[in-house]
Amino acid sequence: MSRVSVDIQDHIARVTLSRPDKMNAVDPQMAEAIVDAGRSLIEADIRAVILSGAGKSFCAGLDVMSFAKFAAGDPEALVMPRTHGNTNLFQEVAMVWRRVPVPVIAALHGAVYGAGFQLALGADFRVADPDTKLAIMEMKWGLIPDMGGMVLLPRLARSDVIRQLTYTANPVGAAQALEWGLITEIAADANMKAIELATEIAGKSPSAIRAAKRLIAVAESGADEDAVLLAESREQTDLIGKPHQMEVIAANMANRKPVFKGGA
Repeated sequence: MSRVSVDIQDHIARVTLSRPDKMNAVDPQMAEAIVDAGRSLIEADIRAVILSGAGKSFCAGLDVMSFAKFAAGDPEALVMPRTHGNTNLFQEVAMVWRRVPVPVIAALHGAVYGAGFQLALGADFRVADPDTKLAIMEMKWGLIPDMGGMVLLPRLARSDVIRQLTYTANPVGAAQALEWGLITEIAADANMKAIELATEIAGKSPSAIRAAKRLIAVAESGADEDAVLLAESREQTDLIGKPHQMEVIAANMANRKPVFKGGA
């Protein structure tokens, strides 16, 4: 059985971590499968992605048994090579979802620890069941978060929050995670809410949605004011008067929903 399944319907990709017997814990094979799933969607005819986990938890972190074998090797050779552009394999588990050109929604439940937490950070936003627990678990194993977390977390949470989570490895509940900015919202059924959000996004102009994700990435990157303003103008220029925008205008004037054919 594949460790990650990808199902595309109505321009929405459902990506499911499918190792429920291990609470979707990440070993090297799981990491490869997650990255492969993300990379397969970069050129796909999709408009939104839902990232979820089968079984009792979204992802409980690193597979402890596989980590023992991992730790027995040469850490320099295992961690330092940039195998996926500017990342190693495990960093790409989270960062690949920022490379997917459409919004990615993480539907969280159960344990979202360590590698699972950093994977969720790679999504555009995170919807959590009320019972969700989140943790930067690496300190429990004498490690630091090194799967893209230190790129992604400072965009969401205060420095003191990041430090407390990192130093203690203590799990926090969904309500606390929401207050700290780690998740976007709590829903009675995160998976159903993610479907609703993905369906709403899929009904918007595909080209404008992709342009918005690119523009937000520029704004988050620390680019200077001139670069962000120029990016705004460039993206807008490429949208004005094009087929998707004209469809939106026509639909609004006719008070109906636009129907976009094909991809972006």
